[in-house]
Amino acid sequence: QSMVPELTELTFYYMNLVTVSRVQRNPTVKAEIQQRNFEASIPVGFFCYPISQAADITAFHATAVPVGEDQLPMLEQCKEIVHKFNSVYGETLTEPEIILPSNQACLRLPGIDGKAKMSKSLGNCIYLSDEPEDIKKKIMSMFTDPNHLRVEDPGKVEGNPVFIYLDAFCKPEYFAEFWPEYSCLDEVKAHYQRGGLGDVKVKKFLNNVMQEELRPIRERRKQWEQRMPEVYEILKQGSAVARATAEKTLEGVRHAMQIDYFSDGGFGETK
Repeated sequence: QSMVPELTELTFYYMNLVTVSRVQRNPTVKAEIQQRNFEASIPVGFFCYPISQAADITAFHATAVPVGEDQLPMLEQCKEIVHKFNSVYGETLTEPEIILPSNQACLRLPGIDGKAKMSKSLGNCIYLSDEPEDIKKKIMSMFTDPNHLRVEDPGKVEGNPVFIYLDAFCKPEYFAEFWPEYSCLDEVKAHYQRGGLGDVKVKKFLNNVMQEELRPIRERRKQWEQRMPEVYEILKQGSAVARATAEKTLEGVRHAMQIDYFSDGGFGETK
């Protein structure tokens, strides 16, 4: 964002289209304020983040934005800003469509501690760059059904982070490779629900699944870490392209708002 200053200017214009009460009603903002214990000491920049996000999206005339469930209120606010701007100033901005994951478990992955959301500040994340031993340690410490105290106890899979992660990442072929006792995840769930299946076994299977899923990502990341000058050049070139695109959008916004005073036909220009 800091490499594309046009986003800041767009944000400033959009701020005049959104009321304070509307931002306060944003469920994502409310949850983040509570999570960070801001209470009455809310930084203005943080408070206006949904408006800034609308600039991030509309600057590039995005037609579709893939998001998790927790970002739905942000996208809805963006759509409102686009609608309001176009209603007041004429058709200028593109209204994006929201794309949610088809896999219900991926709508919002909980943290490994069972809290509603993964967060860096809460330290309850599994990172794409985590080493195998770190992934295993985090998975083996994951929150599960608190009432599943003994192996023979019936357990709950609903709201259980271990099973939510399996719903999100497990593939049918992983059973033949890592847990041939079962043919599918539904069999594992049924066994856990009736009792007789311990959390440790399920977590060990989840660890194998996550190791397989994250290994190629981690290896690819390490390859790029050895090519940092190339990475910086890619970022630099991408930022230049992004800025050029955002600048064109900003020109259209200024023109629609009639504040492009010194452009052709603008204020003070003679024909």
